Amino acid sequence: MSNEAAIGRLIEIMQRLRDPKAGCPWDLEQTFESIAPYAIEEAYEVAEAIERRDYAALRGELGDLLFQVVFLARLADERGYFRFEDVATAISEKLIERHPHVFAGKKFATAQEQNNAWERQKSTERRARGQGTLDDVPLALPALKRAEKLGKRAAAVGFDWPDSHGARAAITAELSELDAAAREHQGSSAVSDELGDVLFSVVNLARHLGVDPEEALRSGNRKFAARFTEIERGMTERGKTVTEGTPEELDELWRKAKERVP
Repeated sequence: MSNEAAIGRLIEIMQRLRDPKAGCPWDLEQTFESIAPYAIEEAYEVAEAIERRDYAALRGELGDLLFQVVFLARLADERGYFRFEDVATAISEKLIERHPHVFAGKKFATAQEQNNAWERQKSTERRARGQGTLDDVPLALPALKRAEKLGKRAAAVGFDWPDSHGARAAITAELSELDAAAREHQGSSAVSDELGDVLFSVVNLARHLGVDPEEALRSGNRKFAARFTEIERGMTERGKTVTEGTPEELDELWRKAKERVP
């Protein structure tokens, strides 16, 4: 089956599911608001399949994500906003416009030069829509990803440290402010605000170091889970649970776990 036929079949299935007389009751009840969380969930499941390198699962997860796009486009079509074809046309035109080195013969000396041109093009598009530099960074993004995007956007217009040393110094400064807030306003919103500044500064340091903060934290999560499992196993061998362990025992097992799971 060709790409066009496969997409056309999926669109037809979606139309059947939303048919007022013969469609699926659940699908007929759905709205933009009710489908949006599913789209987000499916995107995370795509990312998880990639992380596991489970490419058989990835095929299915991509299908689930594509279905959410088709579903939302169908809802828009029913209301006269736009059709699926308009979605595909818009992204095709955007990609062509943003890749003049591929479609218009423009040459870039380096990848950085290409990236700068990309950012200038997006900035031009935002100005044409009357938006500021940060206006279209989605509020619904996970906080870690939104912090990364905000930092990149600000850096693209020159609001940034010249190197990672400035980003690292900012973390030290923010930690000092957090310590002061904790001493003076323990449990207050000031502590939460200062901790937020620390986390935002860490994300900026990751950007300067060329590290994806989401992937770094995922790796940290995996490591912690594996090390904690080692601790549980060690306590079980001693006939105890983690809750029953002394601080000295837990520290010993943690050090051993770090050796086994570097």
